[in-house]
Amino acid sequence: MVFPIKDENPTTRTAFVTIAIMVACVAAWFGPQGGLSESMVVTVEEQVRLDEQTAFSFERAVIPCELTSGEPLSVDEIASTLRSGDAPCVDGDDPLFEDKIVWLAAITSIFLHGGIAHLGGNMLFLWIFGNNIEDRLGHVPYLVFYLIGGVVATLGHVAVQPSSTIPLVGASGAIAAIMGAYAVWFPDAPIRTFAFLRLIDIRARWYLGIWFVFQFFTGTDSSVAWVAHVAGFVFGVFVGGLVRVTRPHLVGPTLPDEDDVLDTTGGIGRGPLPHPSDTLRRRRNGPFG
Repeated sequence: MVFPIKDENPTTRTAFVTIAIMVACVAAWFGPQGGLSESMVVTVEEQVRLDEQTAFSFERAVIPCELTSGEPLSVDEIASTLRSGDAPCVDGDDPLFEDKIVWLAAITSIFLHGGIAHLGGNMLFLWIFGNNIEDRLGHVPYLVFYLIGGVVATLGHVAVQPSSTIPLVGASGAIAAIMGAYAVWFPDAPIRTFAFLRLIDIRARWYLGIWFVFQFFTGTDSSVAWVAHVAGFVFGVFVGGLVRVTRPHLVGPTLPDEDDVLDTTGGIGRGPLPHPSDTLRRRRNGPFG
């Protein structure tokens, strides 16, 4: 098992938007997505039972078939999906959730998750990499970048599975966009990583590069929308490279004067931190140095 713990990359402002996104995702999971005890029944040729979680996903989450057709799934399409998995995308005359705005679902899906592990993993990655991107872009541009990255990731998934009737949820695509920009702006930032039963420091360029390559080895029977990850990451790299050319002062580690005070907690509080270049020099002989 390999996963990041933190990065050694100080910030100069509190990551209010990153915190707000995390709160929204957690609130969505423990709020609207939390009702699993009751069931609703949809009657077609036979009774098809949806628990509240499933019904919520079909009503609120983005679905590729709906984006390509511009219409919510019909009762028959949902029933077929529940019986046999991914079903053919056909025009239905009887939508189950007729008031659903299918394009708005591309935004709401970014704040929904399929399980507590899915939520926890995404929030960990968002906190580690998001605060630095927010620190450099500013709060509002960062939020816009995050949302557009999530939509681009969704469209990447739709491009390869345009007829899929399975709901797509998760912030992974938007977070992948953040990771792509991070790889361009902070390639030498040390990422404290739990790997092989020990903590090691890996430079961001290696950690994120390996993560990106591994997406292509996701099993075909996996429920992971890996193409969305790839699309989000590529979008982040593109935006990161564009900003690197047009606004180079935003790129690279924070290099304070010796008396400056930086945020050592990733965006919550303030405190002294060794000069980042000193940190890198001390770790130059470490793994993936």
